[in-house]
Amino acid sequence: MGTTDSSRADDGRSLTGPAAPPSGLLDLLSVAAVVLNAQGQVVFWSRKAEELFGYTAAEALGQHAAGLTVHEEHRDAVIKLLADVMESGTDWAGAFPIRHKDGSTRLVEFRNMRLLDDLGDVYALGLAADQAAVERVERDAALAMRLVSQSPVGLAILDPDLRYLAVNPALERITGQSAAERLGQPVGEALSYLDTDPEARLRRVLETGESVVDRHIVCRPPSDPDHEHAWSVSYYRLEDSSGRVLGLAYSVIDVTERHRAAIEAAQARQRLALIARASACVGSTLDLETTARELADLVVPLLADVAAVDVLDSALQGRTAPQTGPARFRALAVRAAHRTEALRAADPPGELAVYDDERLISRCVRTRQPVLVPRATRRDLDHIARHGEAASLLAAAGVHSYLAVPLVARGEVLGALDLKRTRNSAPFDDDDAAFASELAARAAVCIDNARGYQAQRHAALTLQRSLLPEPPSHLPGLDVACRYQPAGVTSEIGGDWYDAIPLQGDKTALVVGDVMGSGINAAATMGQLRSTVRAFAELGLAPAEALRHLDHLTEGVEQTITTCIYCVYDPHQGTCQICLAGHLPPALMRAGHAAHLLDMPTGAPLGVGGVPFEATTIPFRPGDELVLYTDGLVETRSEPIDARLGTLVDTLTATRGHDLDDTCNRILEILRPPGGEDDVALLIARAQADQS
Repeated sequence: MGTTDSSRADDGRSLTGPAAPPSGLLDLLSVAAVVLNAQGQVVFWSRKAEELFGYTAAEALGQHAAGLTVHEEHRDAVIKLLADVMESGTDWAGAFPIRHKDGSTRLVEFRNMRLLDDLGDVYALGLAADQAAVERVERDAALAMRLVSQSPVGLAILDPDLRYLAVNPALERITGQSAAERLGQPVGEALSYLDTDPEARLRRVLETGESVVDRHIVCRPPSDPDHEHAWSVSYYRLEDSSGRVLGLAYSVIDVTERHRAAIEAAQARQRLALIARASACVGSTLDLETTARELADLVVPLLADVAAVDVLDSALQGRTAPQTGPARFRALAVRAAHRTEALRAADPPGELAVYDDERLISRCVRTRQPVLVPRATRRDLDHIARHGEAASLLAAAGVHSYLAVPLVARGEVLGALDLKRTRNSAPFDDDDAAFASELAARAAVCIDNARGYQAQRHAALTLQRSLLPEPPSHLPGLDVACRYQPAGVTSEIGGDWYDAIPLQGDKTALVVGDVMGSGINAAATMGQLRSTVRAFAELGLAPAEALRHLDHLTEGVEQTITTCIYCVYDPHQGTCQICLAGHLPPALMRAGHAAHLLDMPTGAPLGVGGVPFEATTIPFRPGDELVLYTDGLVETRSEPIDARLGTLVDTLTATRGHDLDDTCNRILEILRPPGGEDDVALLIARAQADQS
């Protein structure tokens, strides 16, 4: 047999005592009670009746009700209605105009019924309320019910025990549960998807009366578990007019569209800022690898969790990409937002990778169109990775979405930007593809510029190196070591050169020069000047005379400003004649002494014209060392040149007596590490004892 819970009513409401607290509805209606005897006289008169009709109990009791409160033209009708109630016992309800004590007429809503006492006497009970108040309450109730039932806002009413009393249709649609499933049920479980520990939050509202308004929540509701929705949730305590707590109400407003619009607006701002950053940051140098790294750094993690910039090997070689067959790529940059197995699956930067026609990156460069895989399956990963092992690594890394966009500049496809998502749960979409394509288009121009620059730089460097001589294997009374170090990859090749020229009489001409300018033109000018210097040297011209002729000839050369140091060493005399044309002074280190810079006339650069050159003759005996160099060795933007020259002298002193090749290497290591801004030509000559 079932049992009955005597502490709870049939409708689920709690019964906490023998009498429930009063509601405020009757007070709101201001219901008056009047009792008439069989003769129609007033025998009971409530305080509300005094307010409604204007007569005190003393004035009303014993008076005939019709004569007291009804206009004369209505008295017969009222008397007949009263007789019907008394005789037949039929209740009567309706609105009737009454006369107030002040003479005004008011429409009053009546409920009349017959009463019997224990003696069998008959009475009439009349319950009356101002009809305007009744209509107002009815209107407010109807409006509230209609608003609740038709509102797009989900609404629920809970009793003080947090059990459902009412649920509107909008909340049914939001949650996917009908009102019948909820009524009488506790709230906690039903609200768990919307809030953390909702019961505790509702209890606080119930106890304190402090509402929770517009609590923003993003979740996946039971009615649509595959998509995120945004809600504005509010909790309110319900009280009647006397302040008695009736329970709670909560509202749920679907703000998903607003939430998505805000996200899209924020994303649009981020992407505009990223495009602006791309214009400022990508291509900051003309180095191909640096430009690729800048692009990869830009898109991670805002657009992708893993990014790779792959350039076609044919583009790097200056050839047109083949339309059929495997595509050969070189990865220039790989970037990940976090440690991931996907990095092991990526092609190491600098290495050649071959992808067949079935691979998605091959399709991307062949079609010159983005390739988008919103939700990548294992089969897709097999077509993304180079081989099966790499595909397994991508699967282990959680790669679930893929996007490749082509790098196209000036009508030529250079490669592709390869993007993957692992932790970012949103799949790539068409907007992502359009945005990535915009970034790729901007970056491709920078990559193409870097590619063209490096090709030109490589040609200039090849020309430069081909024009530099190999020092003769034997020079009478002299050991020579030479070095040429080009400028860093972000700077152009200059026109620096060195030379050691055997002359008649066992003499040797030592030359170091620097053509102003850079690139192929500077290298070509350097080649012309070097050949001319050799011709003058073989004529046996003294250093000053040779520079004078060279200065005159440079008037017909396109790049005319050149600095040069020209020396002639005579092992038999033990002397060295030195002449400068606007060049830095050489360093001299004698056996047993510290190195120092020679103090001698600087002269004017070649090409200035009309300025005489003055030679200086110094003793140069076995063990002495002479160091010739171009300004790229000692001039920088960060240090004064005097400090740099001091470092050169100190380094020479520290390496005194060392092998000349080691000395060259040590000087370049300290003063000119790779990546400098200018070319360097360096020549060190050490006098030896005469072997003849």
